[in-house]
Amino acid sequence: MASLTLIVMAAGIGSRYGGLKQIDPVGPSGEVVLDYSVYDALRAGFDRIVFIIRKDIETEFRDRIGRRVERAADTAYVLQSLDQLPPGFAIPAGRKKPWGTAQAILACRDAVASPFVAINADDYYGRTAFEAMAGYLGRGGAAGRPGDFAMVGYRLENTLSEHGTVARGVCRGTADGDLVGIRELLKIKRFPDGIKHTENDADWLPLDPASWTSMNFWGFTPDLFGELERRFPAFLRANEARLEKAEFLIPEVVGELIRERLARVRILPTRERWFGVTYPEDRPLFQTAVRELVAAGVYPPDLWAGTAKA
Repeated sequence: MASLTLIVMAAGIGSRYGGLKQIDPVGPSGEVVLDYSVYDALRAGFDRIVFIIRKDIETEFRDRIGRRVERAADTAYVLQSLDQLPPGFAIPAGRKKPWGTAQAILACRDAVASPFVAINADDYYGRTAFEAMAGYLGRGGAAGRPGDFAMVGYRLENTLSEHGTVARGVCRGTADGDLVGIRELLKIKRFPDGIKHTENDADWLPLDPASWTSMNFWGFTPDLFGELERRFPAFLRANEARLEKAEFLIPEVVGELIRERLARVRILPTRERWFGVTYPEDRPLFQTAVRELVAAGVYPPDLWAGTAKA
């Protein structure tokens, strides 16, 4: 099996919630959300973990999370910052945060040399999702074939919060399971009569609950870094009038690569249920879900007890 790297995009921790609330404990032994992703990845065969963080949270992140992961796996840290720009570009006035998920992954180009997965730090993805991706990337899937990527697809009905709207990438695929495109819908909500979305806060349109949905669980080969490096300057030029808020996002880059026939993205379907901390009220539900998974034997009560690098 090929060497596999897990990239955890954690630079947004703190900025979205005010303080490091995403690393408040949810597990019985003080585990945080991303502990379960790292544990599942290592169990599936990944052998290197790369955390993308910001300089201002580096010390606390390393102390509260990094140290225990370092005892279990080869671990690296990459800093994402606003000033990581191509030659000839400067930070625009009014810009406060880094440039999005595609820039975050690009920042890892010197830390990753194997097929890799990129995920969010504050989402729970499920054990079988990591197993499916490891099988694809490491055993005759994308390994060694440039542009052969994958995405774990979740059923829309399994990705919603009970406490408000969510933004999701609703996917279109071929009958053979290849991704054709992603439509980013910013306000999706479950109602008594079905799942709906709105673009104007007035008209709610129905969605198929079985639609495959992207939760930012991507599998790539290292040739993606070259594409990101080429496309970042083009993104900055195309968004010159709105650089204060424009986001260089990985789903949009993937969509471009598909349209240009430079990538094939396989949808790896999963029945896993997503859990996250989109709203503060989501945390107790997450804690209950973890207790149930521990009781069912999916996870030990203490993820990292007795762990050490192989």
